[in-house]
Amino acid sequence: MNQEQKRRYLIRELLKEQKRYRGIGIPEVASEQKQLLRSLMNIRMPGKIGSDFLQVQDEYLQEVNLEKGIVTLEDMQEVQKDLYIWKGDITRLKVGAIVNAANSGMTGCYQPCHACIDNCIHTYAGIQLRNYCNEIMERQGYEEPTGRAKITPSFNLPCDHVIHTVGPIVRGVLTEEHEKQLASCYRSCLEKAVEAGVDSIAFCCISTGVFMFPNQRAAEIAVETVQLTKEKMNSEIKVIFNVFKNEDERIYQQLLG
Repeated sequence: MNQEQKRRYLIRELLKEQKRYRGIGIPEVASEQKQLLRSLMNIRMPGKIGSDFLQVQDEYLQEVNLEKGIVTLEDMQEVQKDLYIWKGDITRLKVGAIVNAANSGMTGCYQPCHACIDNCIHTYAGIQLRNYCNEIMERQGYEEPTGRAKITPSFNLPCDHVIHTVGPIVRGVLTEEHEKQLASCYRSCLEKAVEAGVDSIAFCCISTGVFMFPNQRAAEIAVETVQLTKEKMNSEIKVIFNVFKNEDERIYQQLLG
């Protein structure tokens, strides 16, 4: 099967699971097919699915991820020892681990085609990631506390692992507790990475955007916590500060030179 045939197969199989959507036709335009497939993957609840589906999905997503372009450490410039700044889509990074800014449910974003990093990571990793996270959360028996982290396989992403952390949500005034929680996110992710033998980790801008943590202060905490934690652990893990907005790129460049 070519990519379009795989896409149509995946859409048909996912529509079969959703009784209320069985009457939906598959669009002829490729961009609309991609949007429909992503939407169906986003709304799918955790649950078993056949091996034939997974094989086609994996082949499809691996080709999609290759088409987006794989980025390695060699494509980045080291701004300080073991520290990098890179602007772009975190799902393209072939590094030891990428960090997902998750919600407390830890099974991804269920809003179709939402632009959040949680949605993007789960979309391009494949439905196995949601199932894996769900198994972790069922064993845990309660929502993930703010500031902690979980490590999972990356499935179809080019990185080796995904580390999921729940950042603080700032409603109104930024507090000292918010700052402590954000620092805990960075510290917990680094500890999980080092424990797993990961040699490089890419951090997104945790808690900024819809979680409303001020960008400047978030970056200051990120840099300070990473430097202190690496020093405390005597670790040479390479850290990429992954940004998506010009504003965040400018802030990190000012902080790191």
